[in-house]
Amino acid sequence: MSNNFEKSNPYGQLGIIALESCKDLGAKLDKYLLQRRNDYVDSPETYLIAIDEIRFANGEGKVKLSETVRGKDIYILCDVGNYSCTYEMYGITNHKGPDEHFQDIKRVVSAIGGKARRVTVIMPMLYGGRQHKRKGRESLDCALALQELERLGVRDIYTFDVHDPNVQNSVPLLTFENIYPTYEIVKTFVRHEDIEIDKSKMLTISPDTGAMDRAIYYANVLGLDIGLFYKRRDYTSVVKGKNPIVQHEYIGKDVEGMDVLIVDDMIASGESVFDIAKELKRRNAKRVFVATTFALFTEGVNKFNEYYEAGLIHRVYSTNLTYISPQAKEAEWFVEVDMSKYLSKIVDYINKDNSISPLLDATHNINQLLNQG
Repeated sequence: MSNNFEKSNPYGQLGIIALESCKDLGAKLDKYLLQRRNDYVDSPETYLIAIDEIRFANGEGKVKLSETVRGKDIYILCDVGNYSCTYEMYGITNHKGPDEHFQDIKRVVSAIGGKARRVTVIMPMLYGGRQHKRKGRESLDCALALQELERLGVRDIYTFDVHDPNVQNSVPLLTFENIYPTYEIVKTFVRHEDIEIDKSKMLTISPDTGAMDRAIYYANVLGLDIGLFYKRRDYTSVVKGKNPIVQHEYIGKDVEGMDVLIVDDMIASGESVFDIAKELKRRNAKRVFVATTFALFTEGVNKFNEYYEAGLIHRVYSTNLTYISPQAKEAEWFVEVDMSKYLSKIVDYINKDNSISPLLDATHNINQLLNQG
């Protein structure tokens, strides 16, 4: 192997295995990597490694690699939240859930069989991230999953906006990097909206106490004030695994005539966003924007359409790190934040054995972005 090639790839030839759940993101990632490395010696036509994800009629599955991975620096991409992936079992069409997607990651690692030089898992939405700590006699799905990947020989795990980053303490000897998409979201928001980022005209809102750190960061880098909604819950009952919210109580600056940016890690059903949007509009807020890392829309987008038509929600910004339905993508109120180029930089840096710290600090880039505006 030539010296130039060794310098370009200190951890061996780069290989990307994009599972069915992450094919679109994997294709974009591959495109940007090829652009970044178009002057490389022995540059391939693609970094994607072909695989077959096979399902038997009884629901069992396996993964088969279609080419060698020996000595390569392998990156496995999987979106555990992609419910659009289906398979046939006993003549019935089933949708893959997070458990099945995680099983596919393990199948890939098993198929690699220790022949790769290094195996890295990029799981944008962390498997089991919402079941990360105990409140009584219950499972610890996230910690168990991370420990299982460690035992299988995975060296590094990269994920985004983890519900609770402390879960990395379950694998203290494993590289666990929790990345925030703040800059990409702010950049898309500023370039898409005709809006003035000024504390006299705009406010950042945390939808609950758990999102307060995120909201404080947004407020600081944008130079805005902050408000907080506190969830009053009914702890005498449990609905769909959670204590139902009775009411959202607002603490903060008057929102009358102000544009409002609600920031959170994920939207599930959207009920919290709906309640907060109604309360903000009741207080005469101007426009309500929502920025989130993962837009799951677990109960569809019809209610979002209704709230948009009624003028209660102006726009929702979310990344493409997890599956977004065509109905959401086509909606006037939805803007997709493309993370593939940023992710390609991260993979490029890691493969070259460079520190990714410069890519993780969004403050400098956001300040430059706002100064340009």
